[in-house]
Amino acid sequence: MNPNILMRIGFDARCLEKENISGVGEYALELLKNILKIDSANQYIIFSNSFRQKNSRHFEWIKAHPNATLKRFSIPNKMLNLCFWYLNWPKIDKLIGGADIFFAPNINFLCVSGKCRLVATFHDLSFERYPHFFPLKTRLWHKYFVNPKKVSRTAKSITAVSESTKKDLREIYQVKNEDIQTIPHGISQDFSFIGRNDPKLEKIRRKYRLPQKFIFFLGNIEPRKNITSIIAAYKDIVLRNPELSEYELVLAGNISPLCASLIKAENIKTCGYIDRADRPYVYNLASLFVYPSFFEGFGLPVLEAMACGTPVVASNNSSIPEVAENSALLIDPNRPTELADAMENILTDENLRRKFKERGLEQAQKFSWKKCAEETLKNLK
Repeated sequence: MNPNILMRIGFDARCLEKENISGVGEYALELLKNILKIDSANQYIIFSNSFRQKNSRHFEWIKAHPNATLKRFSIPNKMLNLCFWYLNWPKIDKLIGGADIFFAPNINFLCVSGKCRLVATFHDLSFERYPHFFPLKTRLWHKYFVNPKKVSRTAKSITAVSESTKKDLREIYQVKNEDIQTIPHGISQDFSFIGRNDPKLEKIRRKYRLPQKFIFFLGNIEPRKNITSIIAAYKDIVLRNPELSEYELVLAGNISPLCASLIKAENIKTCGYIDRADRPYVYNLASLFVYPSFFEGFGLPVLEAMACGTPVVASNNSSIPEVAENSALLIDPNRPTELADAMENILTDENLRRKFKERGLEQAQKFSWKKCAEETLKNLK
């Protein structure tokens, strides 16, 4: 072992194997990039696994860092997961050539040896708080296979992305307060206000066939996101004020089977998955961003929209007030009429719209991936 290396740190990057990564994938990618920018003393061994290895885009940049090594395996995932689950083998730290610490940026099938310290990030416990919002397969996956509760007991330290998630870990899994570090997400610098003269705005509008004026939602289109209330509130404001029909409702994200029939019946415009590079432009094009979710571990789209200067209406529950503070119009997600009132007020009151735009831009400055990486590295050390 190189005597100049302080620690060997394993990093689970399996969530980066997909071409279109989720919010958890973006967290892992941005966190790893920023940790490697500020830490050249420790050795990082990046673990990933995918049988077909279709995507390499999220791994190519690692070569530029001499203290990072990619260990990418092609074991069938089902086989590997079954070994982790039934046999508690192989130990990931041994698989990658040894590690003092193994960092898991999300909860997944894994096991490490007794000599290796596991540090894990919990994004939320929505599957514990609101199991009825999830398909049976997902509930079984969490309860009997991945077993987040077991991970919380195995980990030497836990990162919670919000005080709300920290509270849930204490209350539901009885994790000791001193074993949990709250480290919020960051936000990438490309999420920013874009001037209307930027020609790419119109290019992105055409790419996703977006209307000139629209109310926007981005996230998984599933019951937990309160899609029913978004549609009901939109119909309500158009009925109250026919002039607001010039604003269309646009939902972006993967559609859950639990919401597919609703979207089809209401004939709501959807634009599927939005490429990561295009999201800042879509937020800038939107007149209003709505996010009346019943529960969030962090609520990254709220922060992204605010950073782009888009007024936000969001829920007053779980982690969202931590992220938004007074920079979004917060409502009770259980009251669709309250959501409708907030949407109508923002769209019809220019001063109110400007106020939340300015507040959002200022609030977003409090979050950065560099700060997230610094706090995470401090926790690892």
